[in-house]
Amino acid sequence: MCNYHFVFIPKYRRSILDKYKEELREIFHQIAKRWGFEILALEIMPDHIHLFVSAPPKYAPAQIIKIFKGASSRELGKRHPESKIKGSELWSRSYFVATAGNVSSDVIMKYIKEQYFKEARVHEKED
Repeated sequence: MCNYHFVFIPKYRRSILDKYKEELREIFHQIAKRWGFEILALEIMPDHIHLFVSAPPKYAPAQIIKIFKGASSRELGKRHPESKIKGSELWSRSYFVATAGNVSSDVIMKYIKEQYFKEARVHEKED
């Protein structure tokens, strides 16, 4: 299994993910189970997602992110037909990916978990 850390954003980096946070978490875990991936860490921020996933080496990182972004967008669109989320309308085409080869998996998991608290501190200072 290969470990990948993905970071990706909604189109135009809109801060819309908070209202779908629990549904997205459920959807991502369903996708992982269906495809034989293991989610090691998942943090859903208002305007971006950190996904640390372990996948069989037969999948390229581009395939993995395409699976997660495509399936999650379609499923969320089905659950919320009143929204503007249709097919490829949710996610930006870009993403960041790093393998866990340069640093240990524990370091990446710690970094992802700290992102939520870092974001909360930034918003406290703004208020």
